[in-house]
Amino acid sequence: MNTLAVVIEQPERLSLSALRLPALQGDDVVVEVEYSGISTGTERLIWNGTMPMFPGMGYPLVPGYEAVGRVMAVGPGSANWVGQRVFVPGARCFGDVRGLFGASASRLVVPGAKVLPVDDKLGPQAVLLALAATAYHSVAGGGQTAPHTPPDLIVGHGVLGRLLARMNVAAGITDFTVWETNPVRQGGAEGYRVLHPQDDARRDYRAIYDVSGDAGLLDTLIGRLAFGGEVVLAGFYAQPLSLNFAPAFMREARIRVAAEWKRPDMLAVNALLHAGRLSLDGLLTHCEPVEQAGSAYAQAFSDPGCLKMVLDWRHHA
Repeated sequence: MNTLAVVIEQPERLSLSALRLPALQGDDVVVEVEYSGISTGTERLIWNGTMPMFPGMGYPLVPGYEAVGRVMAVGPGSANWVGQRVFVPGARCFGDVRGLFGASASRLVVPGAKVLPVDDKLGPQAVLLALAATAYHSVAGGGQTAPHTPPDLIVGHGVLGRLLARMNVAAGITDFTVWETNPVRQGGAEGYRVLHPQDDARRDYRAIYDVSGDAGLLDTLIGRLAFGGEVVLAGFYAQPLSLNFAPAFMREARIRVAAEWKRPDMLAVNALLHAGRLSLDGLLTHCEPVEQAGSAYAQAFSDPGCLKMVLDWRHHA
C-alpha cells in the first residue's frame, strides 16, 4: 500500500513523493486524507531550516499535524469503523522518511487511539481542531491542572490568537485586548478589540498570552504586567528567550510555557463546536490542490493575508 506525501527534502525544497506504507497492526486504521493544513508556526521553521532540535527532526521528512479524512480500513483490534470521519494529528508510517509530524499525505496508517471522530458538517474546517485544542490547552491545561487565568492580553491575531479570543468571548469574557502590528491582520475581530501595541497604554495586565512566536518580546510583555502577573508562552520559538531580571523581579512576574494539547482539550473543543459556542468560520482563507503544494507552502509563509492554507487531497492524480 502506497501513499502520496509532501516531503520536505531540505530547507525550502519540497516534493510530492510516493512512499510505501506498513501493513496494519492491532488497532491501526488506514485514513484516506481529504484535507491537511499548513502550520505557520512549526512548519515554517521546518521549511526555512530554523527548527530547533526536536524529537524526530531531520530531513527528508513529511510535515503536518492537521489532517482530516475517512477511515478506509481497520486492524483486527480496532474500535473504529470504516467510513468514519476522523481528525489525524500526525503519523509515523513512512519508513526511512521521517514524520514530523507526518499528516500531509494522501493516506495514513495510524494507531486507532490517535484519531478523533469529527462531525461531517465541519468540512475542511476540521483541520483547525489542533490549533483550537492548543488554544484551549493554554488556559485549561489538558484537565491535568486547575484552569489558569484567561488572557486579558493576547499577542498576535493569527489563527491561534483569534481562537483564544473567541474562547474568551464564548466564556463571557469581553474585557480583553489583542495586539497585532500588521494592519492586514487587524480586522476580523468579533466581540473584542485589536490594537497596535503603540496604541495601548495599559500596564496592568494579569495574564498575557503570546502566540506570536517572537522570542524578542519577553521584556516588552513583562513591562505590561500587573504585580504578580503572568506571561504565557503559547507560541513556538526558534530563538533563545531572555529577560532583564529587575523588571520581572519588581512585578514578581510568572512565566509559563503552554505545550502541546492533550486529548481532554480536543474533546472539550469538540463539545464547544457541537454546542455552537465556538465558531471556526473565517479562519480558513486559502485552499489549493495538493499538486500546488510548493506554491501553497510559499504563500502560507509569506502572505500576511493568508491566515490558514489548506491542501485539498480529494482529487490528487
